[in-house]
Amino acid sequence: MRLKYILLATSIIAAPSVARAQPNNPPPVTGLYISLGAGANLLQDEHLVNATGTAADAAMRSHIGPVAVLALGYGLGNGIRMEVEGDYRQNGFSRGRDFGFPASAGGAERKYGAMFNVLYDLTGLIPFQYAAPYAGVGVGYQWARFDDVYAAGPGGFPRLGSNDTRGALAYQAIIGAVIPFQIMPQLATTIEYRFLGLAHRDYNFGTAAAPGVTSVGKLKFGNDFNHALLIGLRYNFGAPPPPPPAAPVPVAVPAPAASRSYLVFFDWDKATLNDRARAIVREAAENSTRVQYTRIEVNGYTDTSGTPTYNQGLSLRRARAVAGELVRDGVPANAISAQGLGDTALLVPTGPNVREPQNRRVEIIIR
Repeated sequence: MRLKYILLATSIIAAPSVARAQPNNPPPVTGLYISLGAGANLLQDEHLVNATGTAADAAMRSHIGPVAVLALGYGLGNGIRMEVEGDYRQNGFSRGRDFGFPASAGGAERKYGAMFNVLYDLTGLIPFQYAAPYAGVGVGYQWARFDDVYAAGPGGFPRLGSNDTRGALAYQAIIGAVIPFQIMPQLATTIEYRFLGLAHRDYNFGTAAAPGVTSVGKLKFGNDFNHALLIGLRYNFGAPPPPPPAAPVPVAVPAPAASRSYLVFFDWDKATLNDRARAIVREAAENSTRVQYTRIEVNGYTDTSGTPTYNQGLSLRRARAVAGELVRDGVPANAISAQGLGDTALLVPTGPNVREPQNRRVEIIIR
């Protein structure tokens, strides 16, 4: 298999998801999720290690082979998520290099094991339109089995052969991106690059210098470096369900003539006031002294980029921030009622997981 074919297959499979993807980044993963990925693994040349512990020139060269990964994880909602992974890789050996004689090679190395990964969703740091990038690292343990692995000279001798399994500590780095489905926000396509490394391993090898002349010993292999490109699917059990069909937009009822309202806007995922927001609150406070009012309502709202529970809390923090600023500007605290309404009353109607600046607001109503 050639790497260019792998990349072509990746683009073909991912293309339908891109066409249906949300036009905005999804929020960080919250709750339990499961993911499955498959693709191609490139195993770097595996070097034999000599008796002094330094790498020898001899190495085994391999073909590109398959890789599959299954993971169960949990997202904390703040961008950090943790997962337990099981994986499988296979690469067949093609020839020996620098053995001191022209060496053919064969057999396969099969790796499998478990990893613990910590990842971070880069949604808020790298704003892509159709994909949400992420990165992570992992540690674990892998078993590497030699199935009929051999290296042999012309005519079959000298010959080295092994059918042995050895385990080693493993580590990996992960870079990927998730492309959500619009019609089913819980499901998304993933595209990943993974680097996996294993420590040194000692294998039992049979050695034959000539027909009928055999011996058994150990050969140490150096670091096992793997580069994998995978595509897959991820299902997030904690993602919000798809929205119901849009209801007709209600006709706004004009406020009574005796009421005045002011809008204060906020940055994404923020409940702090900037200079422009403070100026609007100050204007509302000053105007409240010029009219006879019965109460001042402070209503906080959010856009749809987040879970309903998180948005409810964020909208209340925004309302309390504005109410506190009104009090600092001279409005009696007992005249103010503050409440958070989450993403239930959008100024600009949108679908789920959409960052709309006009919906990140607090409305001050002087009645």
